Amino acid sequence: MSKLTIIANVYAKPDQIELVKSELVKLIPLTHKDEGCIQYDLHQDNDNPAHFTFYENWETRDLWQAHMNAPHLAAYMEATEGAVEEFTLSEMTHIG
Repeated sequence: MSKLTIIANVYAKPDQIELVKSELVKLIPLTHKDEGCIQYDLHQDNDNPAHFTFYENWETRDLWQAHMNAPHLAAYMEATEGAVEEFTLSEMTHIG
């Protein structure tokens, strides 16, 4: 099976951009240590600083699911409760 690619979009509330950004940045070194993590890159939109995108690659969907249930992700969710306007996630398969 091909690796799993995740595109996660986080839209912070306008007055919560720095809080959300700092909490997202905290996830990077912790997630790089998660089993199955191949790539975990955070981006911030140049035109809309409230929009953040994670581009992720995982060895398997099961290992990504383990990441989604990890304590550091739960801590992020708690720290940013009420600060995120919108969150979307796409599971994708690399085809070429």
